[in-house]
Amino acid sequence: MGKLELRGFVSMEGSVGDKYRSHLVGEGERNTRWRHGSPPTYELVNLLFEQERTKEWPKGSLEETVQNAIKTWEMELSHKTRLQDFKSINPNSFRLSVNGAKPLTGEETLAVGSYNALLRSALPEELRCYKADAETFESSHELFRTAFPRGFAWEVTQVYAGPPTVVCKFRHWDTWKGRLKAMRPPARWCSFMAWPFLSSPLLMQVDEELRVEEVEIYYDPGEFLAGLMKGPLISSTGEVESHATSTVTATNPTQNTCPFTRSE
Repeated sequence: MGKLELRGFVSMEGSVGDKYRSHLVGEGERNTRWRHGSPPTYELVNLLFEQERTKEWPKGSLEETVQNAIKTWEMELSHKTRLQDFKSINPNSFRLSVNGAKPLTGEETLAVGSYNALLRSALPEELRCYKADAETFESSHELFRTAFPRGFAWEVTQVYAGPPTVVCKFRHWDTWKGRLKAMRPPARWCSFMAWPFLSSPLLMQVDEELRVEEVEIYYDPGEFLAGLMKGPLISSTGEVESHATSTVTATNPTQNTCPFTRSE
């Protein structure tokens, strides 16, 4: 990849407003519609990232550039309500595919939200611990924001190829601190154990303007959901009932359900 290409890819990063994300403030965002009325702030998750990242890439390197570009895309997906306000993707051709499933368009991804897009499952409904079809954009974000109040930090751990086809490996993590439906985190996780949500490969195709056109993510959702199953169950009165996995029994059909989908 030539220097000219890298400069173009870098140019979308590093605007005033956040040192890792572009397209938050400035003239280009004057008419942007924000999900919560104003641009988000990232002080807590940036601090988490800086304290616990495993790599600190040189300024202007391909790795840092890819890392910040994807942070920007994630920010737009989570906080902008109109696809026309996205600057990091090509809205006409964008597709997101997770584990080889049917790709979602930009509008479809924006409608369901990033959590539901990542946690879709082809398993029979009764075997799903997280039912993406039953959650909305808003409910899924509220669910994970309560359990992981700082937000998930995101870092590139390796880049194998640069634009126009970016191939990289990434890490996505936080510490489970709050209630997650009928569960709360194991006590030993609350203060010191960072939990990797994802540590997986990602493929990203960009256009001639270096906007994202296609994203392919591959990971094992069972690894993430199995970690959630370790939390103790909480009753409707707030009392701890038992360890989550201990409730699944063949002799008690009223408890033979995944605690993640259990009603509060």
